[in-house]
Amino acid sequence: MNKRFFFNIGCIAFISMLLVGCKVKRPDTVIPESTMENLLYDYHIAKSLGDDVNHNENYKKALYIDAVFNKYGITQAEFDSSMVWYTRNTEILAQVYEKVTAKLKTKQAVVNQLVSIRDKKPLTSAPGDSVDVWAWKRLLKLTSTPLDNTFTFILPSDSNFKERDAFVWEAYYRMYSLPSDSNYAPIMAMQIIFDNDSIVAETEPVYNSGFKTMHLEADTFGKIREVKGFIYYPLQNNTHSLLIDQISLMRYHINDSIVSNDSITHIQVSKDTVSTINNAEAVDKIEEKIQENQIQQRLTPEEMNRRRSASERIVKPEQKEVEQHIKEEQKELQRQNQRRQPVRR
Repeated sequence: MNKRFFFNIGCIAFISMLLVGCKVKRPDTVIPESTMENLLYDYHIAKSLGDDVNHNENYKKALYIDAVFNKYGITQAEFDSSMVWYTRNTEILAQVYEKVTAKLKTKQAVVNQLVSIRDKKPLTSAPGDSVDVWAWKRLLKLTSTPLDNTFTFILPSDSNFKERDAFVWEAYYRMYSLPSDSNYAPIMAMQIIFDNDSIVAETEPVYNSGFKTMHLEADTFGKIREVKGFIYYPLQNNTHSLLIDQISLMRYHINDSIVSNDSITHIQVSKDTVSTINNAEAVDKIEEKIQENQIQQRLTPEEMNRRRSASERIVKPEQKEVEQHIKEEQKELQRQNQRRQPVRR
């Protein structure tokens, strides 16, 4: 038993030695892979900067490359000789460039995000059925003072939006003092605006700390023009702070049949009804429309008929003729009854 065990261990050790011996050994004069990865990352950025200089400033190209070599304490000759060895060992070079490419893509995404913030223009959303399209800060601070109590966003539609997309806006509210009155509660609102000027909207007050989620579906109103939203902190005599973080706006492609959702309120209003989304008047108008829509949804068919009959009675022509005929018969009966009554002397 023991002999067989030690024999197996010996075989494993021998195979391991063969594998180690087959591995390509890098000469000491060649730059190590870890250093080469960072060096190539900086080298390609320097090359890109040099390509953007004007024709009369071509001398800067060499200065950018020399700055990279000075950073790593190597010369041009050492870099060239190392690259010769790496090009002969393509598998190792491919592994190094995979890491370099991943770093460059991450850097490019950060740069694009900074440019979008500078230009106040969201990036084109990524394709996919479930994508976070939030393009703004994920940490906000509002106060109950003027000029610092409202946050708004406008997300224009792009080629990755579809007609029946659903949106879920979520944020975590950290309230340092609970509102003493419901009128002072922060308000979270979102709209989907379509090319035909239809609007789907929802608004919700925030009474406590915690996650607040808002759902909206595009339904069947057609092509989406833009998605708007705002957070409004009502003005108060005393200054209060509101911290909002973990903000996300998920866009979902709806591919199945339409399913009604009681938690989602659909409103179709004209362009003049909601002229702006970043003031208190817009909040009041949206709330009125939502309350009106919810009351209509709760009415039964009998109640709707009673309301209709109380306000305006719709009579068809044939029904009108029948009612007129009945009235004439009633008058004739009244005349006959009067004739039959005896005359008093």
